[in-house]
Amino acid sequence: QVQLVESGGGLVQAGGSLRLSCVASGRSVSSGAMGWFRQALGREREFVAGISASGSSTRYVDSVKGRFIISRDNAKNTMYLQMNSLKPEDTAVYYCAARRSPGVMSLPSNYDDWGQGTQVTVSS
Repeated sequence: QVQLVESGGGLVQAGGSLRLSCVASGRSVSSGAMGWFRQALGREREFVAGISASGSSTRYVDSVKGRFIISRDNAKNTMYLQMNSLKPEDTAVYYCAARRSPGVMSLPSNYDDWGQGTQVTVSS
């Protein structure tokens, strides 16, 4: 079992930036893909971005392409999400997730471990 802890959320004005971090402990996550999901109030959890085990492959939901950047540092067992040009519709709880297989997947059911989430609120 791996423990995932997100940080970096907060309140920001539209157009601003935030950087989320996800630190893993308990076991190394370097052999598996990781991803960021978000869940807005009253909505289903949705895929935001994913990164392969090596970091060489990434995938984004269309609504964040060109604004968000996912990265990872396997030596630190940490994943990041740089969020730029934030919009009010980005407001949600953001979750970090890890899977044991190396390829990027976009369904929540593909992931084995989850963090508790961090709130991101973008004001207009």
